[in-house]
Amino acid sequence: MDERRRLSRRSLLQSGLGAGGLAVTTSLLPGLWGRAPGTAWAASPASPAATAAGPPAPAPGAAFPDWARYARIADGTFDDDADPVRDMKPVIDKLKAQHVSVIEVDTILSNWLPDAEFTAHTAQLKRFSDLAHAAGIRVVVYYPSLEVISVGGEKGKSFYKDGDGKNWVQRGLDGKPNVFYGSLVVWVDPGDESCWVSPNSPWRDHYLTRIKALARTGVDAIWPDVPIYFDGALSWCDASTWAATAFKADTGLALPATADFSQPAFRRYVEWRHHNLNRFQLDIAAAGRSVNPDLVTFVETVTMDYKYATTVGLDGAYLRRADGVSHVWEVDVLGNYDGMRHATASDWTCLISMYKYARAASGTKPAWAFSYGWKADDASLVMAETLAAGCNPYEVKSPFKTDSTDTAMRTRMYGFVAAHQEELFAAASGATVGVYHSSASRDFVSPVEGSGMYVNTKPPAGVKDWWSFDTPEESCTQQKWLGEFRGTVKSLVLAHIPFNTVPSPGVGADDLAGYRVLYLPNLQAVATAEADVLRSYVAGGGTVVITGPAPTGLDERGDARSEYALADVLGFRKADPVPATKRTAFGQGTCWFFKDLLGLKYLSRTHQPTADTLLGPVRAAAPPAVTLTGDPRVHLELSYLGDAAIVQLVNFTAFGDTPASFAPKPTTCTVGLTVPAGRHVRAATVSSPDHSDPGPRPVAWKTDGDKASVELTVAQYSLLNVTVN
Repeated sequence: MDERRRLSRRSLLQSGLGAGGLAVTTSLLPGLWGRAPGTAWAASPASPAATAAGPPAPAPGAAFPDWARYARIADGTFDDDADPVRDMKPVIDKLKAQHVSVIEVDTILSNWLPDAEFTAHTAQLKRFSDLAHAAGIRVVVYYPSLEVISVGGEKGKSFYKDGDGKNWVQRGLDGKPNVFYGSLVVWVDPGDESCWVSPNSPWRDHYLTRIKALARTGVDAIWPDVPIYFDGALSWCDASTWAATAFKADTGLALPATADFSQPAFRRYVEWRHHNLNRFQLDIAAAGRSVNPDLVTFVETVTMDYKYATTVGLDGAYLRRADGVSHVWEVDVLGNYDGMRHATASDWTCLISMYKYARAASGTKPAWAFSYGWKADDASLVMAETLAAGCNPYEVKSPFKTDSTDTAMRTRMYGFVAAHQEELFAAASGATVGVYHSSASRDFVSPVEGSGMYVNTKPPAGVKDWWSFDTPEESCTQQKWLGEFRGTVKSLVLAHIPFNTVPSPGVGADDLAGYRVLYLPNLQAVATAEADVLRSYVAGGGTVVITGPAPTGLDERGDARSEYALADVLGFRKADPVPATKRTAFGQGTCWFFKDLLGLKYLSRTHQPTADTLLGPVRAAAPPAVTLTGDPRVHLELSYLGDAAIVQLVNFTAFGDTPASFAPKPTTCTVGLTVPAGRHVRAATVSSPDHSDPGPRPVAWKTDGDKASVELTVAQYSLLNVTVN
């Protein structure tokens, strides 16, 4: 459950520019205009020789169905004794009126259920599913994957004390069981027990058997909740005998006795946990499809681009190439009871970074994502970012899962999404710049305390339940790899340069095709096969920008290399002094190197000369097809659908360098287009959920030679569609 995961993460943390007018110029490139929709997300799997270390690319399978690709999701919880006519149908009818197309059903499956009670409940799920299908709505059933709650289990019978929990429980490196009772976290009521079980224990077969039973109810998808090594009570699980046996079988090593990143065995354990949880997720998806080949799986994934993936083991990018299984990304906001209302501009670019990572780590598959809000106006702006990144929104009020922030807002926003689903989810990205997200570097480069979810750790006056509990080390500015990655994202966002995130697990040549520039922020930990893919990219004509003091100096498990993996591309070796800057030609391409962590500097302080240095290679090698003159706090995305160029603009000018009370600030825009030779603008329309009608409104354009310009005003979010013939 979503509020559970946010607060569970925070329990670990406790331990352990001016608005105004702007001008946008878009250059429409003949080679991009009119390319097939969806090609940016539909690259074929790389051959084994071209694929770096990580999960192997599976054989191509059935594509995700359109209902999942165009999903608009909301919760539809009902009580276990609900009557279909009296209780279920009104829930379905209400959500249909809000333009919801997929209902997530969250009932009693979190609890310790005997087989008879579970079987009875599946009958209720079938009744609900049948009613929803009759209304034209799809159903996905929520089922926690590794947590079992025993109601009243602290003093009464419980799964840990009286069931199989004592034998199947996750254990810390010190042998302690990962079980606790109410009041440690908010989702476990006082007197209840929470037991987190090992995915390598017999629980695995028990859970997969129940997944098959759920698949027989006729639901359309399964939603396993966060398969993690939960860290609220203990850190660095799982050291149960089940995990020890599996770790030994996979690596030949005994489990480490302590958490120590300086020790190779512990680093191997950190990396192994990613693979181990990934195999569990693949087994879940396979179990469901063995009963219903049309069933798809969406794993609720609470770990985004930041360090939490290291801590709890769940790395969402490992599923990127897997068939039939994708993610529901839980993208957290700053305050449980304030949303993003007191964000800084840098915090907002962190939010953008998380949504962009979610889209990329889902590969060619739909990326569902939480869209949190506290009030209608901040909720709609967060959803605008969800949409601009290409994610399907699951609209909820922070920190609760069952409530809408505002039903009128949801109805308006989901009506817009329904009207523009092809433009939002079927268009091909126009980005020619990639930012490489290295899972291994996240894990092993300068490991420190803190998750790094956002920049500002100090809660504004009067705001409670802040994401960081006012703990400075939580900031991503305190982490050398993450800070460099996030600062690179910030520099591109504020420069209005469209880009995509490129996740490292399983990276292949196909993942880099179409990018003219690839940023490798503080890239230190790389597999040999991964380095081969990057080397081939540069040799074939690509430009890479590598930052940091030890480029590619570690392998994928954090072990020091005797030589830089990309020494030939860099143009210097470990025996040489590390240059402050260096530009090297390699094959048909170019490598730019900066020893300083320019992204981290820019994240910590919005200093334009720092950004100009970092962005110099893009401006030299791949001037963006979209340029925007004006306030930098407008997030711009570019895509193509047939003969149409689609420009999405998200206005976050309400946020500055310091937190302030949220108030939307509309801004006026002029979009300028360079029309390819021999082609002419046929039509220009602007659509926005900020309008009273979600449909496109024709807008006038002016021409001057090969230039066309359009004027519009962006309140929070606008979608500009310019068609040529």
